[in-house]
Amino acid sequence: MKKRISGILEPAAAAKLAVARRAKPSAVPGHVRLVLTLELRRELAEKLSERAIREERNIEAIIIALLEAAAKRWR
Repeated sequence: MKKRISGILEPAAAAKLAVARRAKPSAVPGHVRLVLTLELRRELAEKLSERAIREERNIEAIIIALLEAAAKRWR
């Protein structure tokens, strides 16, 4: 049986370990490549796509901006 390290580590240390295991290096210094597959309601996917088109950005950039804004509120 595999031991769960997350039960032993503090959340910040467990998060660093998870990113080290899951993420890949990025070409952008200080960034990592973390591939996610999202299952979204169609309406939400269409709203995100509409916003990306309106702002002339890609949907990934829109989602990253939303995550960054949410992360600032967590601090």
